[in-house]
Amino acid sequence: MSTGKVVGLVAEDEAPQRRALVEQLRLAWPELELAAVCEDGEAALDAVAAHRPQVAFLDIRMPGASGMDVARAVAGHGGLVVFTTAYDDYAVRAFEAGAAHYLLKPLQPRRLEQAVARLRQRLQERAAGGGPDLQALLDGLEARLRPRGGQLIRWITASVGDSVRMIGIDEVLFFQAQDKYVRVATAGGNALIRTPLKELLMGLDPDVFWQVHRGVVVRVAAIDRLLRNELGRHGLRLKGHPEVLPVSGAFLHRFRGM
Repeated sequence: MSTGKVVGLVAEDEAPQRRALVEQLRLAWPELELAAVCEDGEAALDAVAAHRPQVAFLDIRMPGASGMDVARAVAGHGGLVVFTTAYDDYAVRAFEAGAAHYLLKPLQPRRLEQAVARLRQRLQERAAGGGPDLQALLDGLEARLRPRGGQLIRWITASVGDSVRMIGIDEVLFFQAQDKYVRVATAGGNALIRTPLKELLMGLDPDVFWQVHRGVVVRVAAIDRLLRNELGRHGLRLKGHPEVLPVSGAFLHRFRGM
């Protein structure tokens, strides 16, 4: 059975696994046109915005943006997702029933063939106006993968000049990557921390903080409005805050209906 040419994307940070997946895909799905093969989540987000792939094979845990972030960007334009993972996690197994499939590392050709068959079926369902809501399925998976209670960040220890300040997570308006540091912005001012943004994201409640740019994570409740300038670029205005924060195209799906 064939669905014609299909635009695809691969994002996998481990080079041997990445090469193996690309080689096996060429055999299992000759019609698949890989528009991008990425080594990290940030490059994958850029590729999603540029190519709008119909299907994406994503490592669920990658440097930079996570596989979940990339999956949401893919789902934002109606694409489908297959996660690759080294862990036979119950959350990932639950995901299989809805969106498409998951692949355990090391990759097995028969398992990949099953994933390709399911993706072809889903693409046909989409063409006919049916199929599952991937955004809703991602919400369910993210809830299962979310850190539990005590694992969420409650306090930030940050440098302010020559002193160290304890900042409650409820005070934070946004985090912004700046060179080797991350800026922590509150209503009372700014502080700097060395923890990379990608590590911070793992300890933040995704219902409270959204990544809106590769270098910006913002408190949802602090958002006032989404702006668009004469060049077509988007930014966020926060309540009671003078700055306009950048928003990349890969994250615009978060603001549908706002």
